Amino acid sequence: MDISTRETSLTVGEAAERVGLTTYTLRWYEQEGLVGRVGRDSSGRRRYTESDVNWLFLLTRLRRTGMPVRDMRRYAELARHGDSTLGARRALFEAHRARVLARMAELEEDLKVLEYKIDAYRRAEEESG
Repeated sequence: MDISTRETSLTVGEAAERVGLTTYTLRWYEQEGLVGRVGRDSSGRRRYTESDVNWLFLLTRLRRTGMPVRDMRRYAELARHGDSTLGARRALFEAHRARVLARMAELEEDLKVLEYKIDAYRRAEEESG
């Protein structure tokens, strides 16, 4: 698909920088089927649209929150099948949200331990100093 006349687009490097990925990772996302078919310019180079970049932002958020690549791949596959998969996509996100919330609760408990130790060391330093 030649997108040279359609809309402003970004090179691989520009798109990667915009979403905080390396070009290697961006190409890997494509190879893994996480990114749909990317348009090409008249010279055959990849050109990413605003829609592509928004999709990449979502993928990076899913990955950053710990979604396994297999679930991201499943989500991408469901999204490509359109509105008939809305329920399945919602269920996938609900399950992921539950995992994120559980991890956040674990991190809050871990943070309490760190705060306790920091306070204990601060008090010990004050008493010894």
